[in-house]
Amino acid sequence: MKKKQSKKKTQLKKKKNYPEKTAFANLEKASNTAASPKKSSTGIPKYVADRMARRIFFTAGIPTILGMSVFVVSYIIVTRNIAEIPPSSTIAISALFFLLGLAGLSFGILSASWDKEPGSLFGIENIPMNIQRAKAAFKPATQNFEDKN
Repeated sequence: MKKKQSKKKTQLKKKKNYPEKTAFANLEKASNTAASPKKSSTGIPKYVADRMARRIFFTAGIPTILGMSVFVVSYIIVTRNIAEIPPSSTIAISALFFLLGLAGLSFGILSASWDKEPGSLFGIENIPMNIQRAKAAFKPATQNFEDKN
């Protein structure tokens, strides 16, 4: 009785072997056409992204580091018998710092000026304008979603 060959084996036999020269030449031609995508003007400019990153580092990074260090400090205080700290207060204080970091993340993004000049130190005047930009960016996506339903 003759065994049936799997599809994989028959496909391997049918493959053509191309010379190495032509195989890589075709690959290079295909990659050259795909390598030059058109630049789009949408997105966040680099100077704005850098400004956002700086603000996020201070307004979200520092509270997050403090939130993690609460556990270490609490451990040191309890193990050296300096004070008796209940675990629930350690968790509550850490959670407060993490929430502060989350608020700082939002503030760092929304307070960054989109102008070439850096703007003010806190950037509070830029928040309403950036909220409108965010709403405008999501508006077309929600309209398309509503049209399909």
